[in-house]
Amino acid sequence: MRIEETDMTLCKPRFSVKSLAVAVSAAVALGVTALPTTSIADETSCSPFTPLIKGQEDFVYVWTLGVKGLGDGSDKLVTVSVNPKSKTYGKVINSVSVGGRNEAHHMGFTDDRRELWAGGLDDSHIFIFDVATNPAKPRLVKVIKDFVAKSGGTVGPHTFYAIPGRMIITGLSNNKDHGGVTNNVIYNNKGEYVETVPVPTTIIDGVKGDGYDYDVAINPNENVMFSTSFTGWNNYMMDLGKLVKDPEAMKNFGNTSIMWNFKTMQPIKIFNTPGAPLEARWSLKKGDNWAVTTTALTSQIWVYKQDSKGEWQAHDVATIGDPAKIPLPVDISLNKDGKGMWINTFMDGMTRFWDFHDPMHPKEVYKKRSAPRSIWSPRAGMANAFILPAPCCLTGTRKVRMTNSS
Repeated sequence: MRIEETDMTLCKPRFSVKSLAVAVSAAVALGVTALPTTSIADETSCSPFTPLIKGQEDFVYVWTLGVKGLGDGSDKLVTVSVNPKSKTYGKVINSVSVGGRNEAHHMGFTDDRRELWAGGLDDSHIFIFDVATNPAKPRLVKVIKDFVAKSGGTVGPHTFYAIPGRMIITGLSNNKDHGGVTNNVIYNNKGEYVETVPVPTTIIDGVKGDGYDYDVAINPNENVMFSTSFTGWNNYMMDLGKLVKDPEAMKNFGNTSIMWNFKTMQPIKIFNTPGAPLEARWSLKKGDNWAVTTTALTSQIWVYKQDSKGEWQAHDVATIGDPAKIPLPVDISLNKDGKGMWINTFMDGMTRFWDFHDPMHPKEVYKKRSAPRSIWSPRAGMANAFILPAPCCLTGTRKVRMTNSS
């Protein structure tokens, strides 16, 4: 599955908003009706197998949580017009209800960018939308309701990451004990189950896996896939106030990250990464060969590089804010030149920018409170009303556009 001349401008085109309990109010992806030659947005969190947008995007797709008593109360895919030249600029122009509340979370394009897959973390349903026939008015074309059964008990489809003709779906939990031991699951673009790949719980190279999962990112030039870990259904569906006061529950968070052989889907090495490593990202600069994540509970930045022998090593390179106050970094966005990274911290509402000219010694050079402190209101145990800065939507050479979810 090697691709040529990739500059690792990853294109998993989904804008993610996360909290400690994996709550999401909106996940944004980009759509275009024309493809000029000039790139406006970096699309810095995407699969290398998905084509990038060139020029001005026309629409933003927002995967929204349904609220009881508001409209039909269901989760919806909402289309917003974002081309400044359009008469409908800045307006909601379409919405597609999925007929229920499923804890809407992430979504991602297929490798041909014709369909958008979106998931629910509670009932584990997956919704497939046609966004190519009429980008202004996506159509719900398939609902996968047997994901748990087909995948051997995987619960909580989280990341949707495109590979040629297929989709990698990370799970967060399982249907046996609703803990964090789970799988990566592969479907084809027709929405048909292909394979379940367990996250290891064995010892590899001296480190025992915990079986937890969260996000994935692929470097096809090195034939490696990098994955992170979070927590299971029991925790992410629990009221946050109750969760943080439960010592046993707080023990049930992922503390590992994994480097895989992408072609064989076999784990190469497990790394001790305490504190729930979340977003998985590869440097976007052509020729770079390093990955990065941040830990939610311990506020650390980890960088993954090969040593002189070609073996992957994990490096704890920096601390974000004051870990004692649990700022809780929940999303990151690398510049496409690999020289800087934006970081959201959920609990204090801060947007931070880190200089990554030297990824082994990054430095925070900017921070701004772009939203009030988080507001937590559980719905079925999950947060539904909260405010969170999210500067990972669009980054250009001189501007970053931030959106808040509330």
